[in-house]
Amino acid sequence: MSNRPFRLDLFSELQRAEPDPAREHQVYFDAIEQAALADRLGYGCWWTVEHHGAPRFSYSAVPEMMLGAIAHNTENIHLGHSGVLAPFNINHPIRVAERAAFVDVMSRGRLELGLARSGGTEWDAFGVDPDQSRNQLREALQMIPRMWTEDDFEWSSPLIEIPERNVLPKPYQDPHPPLWQTCTSPDSFEMAGELGVGVLATTLFTPLHTLDSMFARYDAALENATPVGRFVNDQKAVFTFMHCAETRQQAIDSRAAESALWFLNAAPDVFRVPRSVWIDAIRGDVASNDPRAGTSVDTSEIRGEVDLNDPVPVIRLLNRQLMGEKVDPVEAFETLQAIESVVIGDVDDCRKKIQGYRKIGIDRLMCLMSFGYIEQKDVLGSIRLAGEELIPEL
Repeated sequence: MSNRPFRLDLFSELQRAEPDPAREHQVYFDAIEQAALADRLGYGCWWTVEHHGAPRFSYSAVPEMMLGAIAHNTENIHLGHSGVLAPFNINHPIRVAERAAFVDVMSRGRLELGLARSGGTEWDAFGVDPDQSRNQLREALQMIPRMWTEDDFEWSSPLIEIPERNVLPKPYQDPHPPLWQTCTSPDSFEMAGELGVGVLATTLFTPLHTLDSMFARYDAALENATPVGRFVNDQKAVFTFMHCAETRQQAIDSRAAESALWFLNAAPDVFRVPRSVWIDAIRGDVASNDPRAGTSVDTSEIRGEVDLNDPVPVIRLLNRQLMGEKVDPVEAFETLQAIESVVIGDVDDCRKKIQGYRKIGIDRLMCLMSFGYIEQKDVLGSIRLAGEELIPEL
């Protein structure tokens, strides 16, 4: 087990599983309430995402503005952007540097900035060339710290031309905020290591040994890094489901297990990515540069084969839910209890699962606590319980 500091962070998709036009605005106020509570309890960072046109899944289309609102309502918790969509058609690098530095100034140095390739429907919406997306991500990570630390910045490459400019504002942190990369494939873990930036990984239902092998590739690349920033950020953060309850029965009653299943079943439809990408990951099969992950397909092509007798219990349960079968909440809870990467249960259950992450050298666990059908009172209860019982131990 690593002797490095370990932190619990909070992750938010700004999600509403059953959109109600009359109450859609409430998702933002609920998130501010969650972040304010997490701030008081000592969570390390409140992470948001960037998604566009993703009803039911994420209302985080203006993440920098949301981080500004969170900054105004908190004092100590860091503000993490776990994936500015880096393709230039979506976010020009100058605009990324400007907006991020502004959040850092307004929060007095609490920003942590990650970049992501995006994919699927978001590439379609903004006219992104998938073949250029990884190179654009790499160049954005190379450019942004220079924009923050140089008065006369310019850039020339086959992908983009930027004449000499002094990009303002400069960030509050000296020399600049920590840099991260959202990683899902072996190649992306290696790229993050090469660039000397932190890894924002995800497990959901994926086995921890799969994640461990990805981090081995990151560590190997990090040994010969050419850092894009003024310092190396070698932290490893992982995003996963978490719901902490007083008792197992309360965890079952919260619908957290059912909501986690819903999340995995909703994602392919929202982003029009073949469901097989997620199913293969659950089996521990994560391919390098999987072309399916960046492809927006017709609705009729998303579902693929649905085997109600799949040998993997959680895949079998996902398939049954997808086909409209009512899932027993006890069965859902017990099935997810057997998955080491899913942190749902009472305090002791959560403590044991967290130790599994610590054993593979994770520095930060990005806890998705508001997802699916979990009510706000139960989300706040989970944040409070983990903050009072687990954070002091960690």
